[in-house]
Amino acid sequence: MGGSAGQLNRRQLLTAGRPEQERPRPPGVTSATLDACTGCEACMAACPECILTLANGKVAVDFSGGECTFCSSCEDACPEPVFTGSRVMAHVAAISDSCFVHAGIACMTCRDACPQEAIRFLPRLGRPFQPLLAAQACTGCGACIAPCPAGAITTRKREAAHA
Repeated sequence: MGGSAGQLNRRQLLTAGRPEQERPRPPGVTSATLDACTGCEACMAACPECILTLANGKVAVDFSGGECTFCSSCEDACPEPVFTGSRVMAHVAAISDSCFVHAGIACMTCRDACPQEAIRFLPRLGRPFQPLLAAQACTGCGACIAPCPAGAITTRKREAAHA
């Protein structure tokens, strides 16, 4: 067999053909402050989890290799007014229909990975448990994304709290 060039890993095989989504931003980065990002990569170098990347020349988060620990190293390193000081992510996790439970395969990897216990599984008669994400408990840290063997967890914008 040849080298790994051109070979797909399991996640790439299962997620091939899905449209690319807008990448989530680090905590405290808003649509308005993102314009101040110069793409200098200071935040990327400072991130101990190595989850920051550039998307269209602006800072973004890539959870494929880890999670955000909300350490604020990225904010401390940034020379521009990109970070607002907030520890809130503008997104939450979202579980798609490609979750293994929809194929009748029992899997609770995301629940086990979530430090906030924001993912629960509801019993269903004769079928695997159904995942349920409590968006209000989700910090958007991304801990559930990389471990998911189906690549079924993405992010979506956090809905504004109802006053």
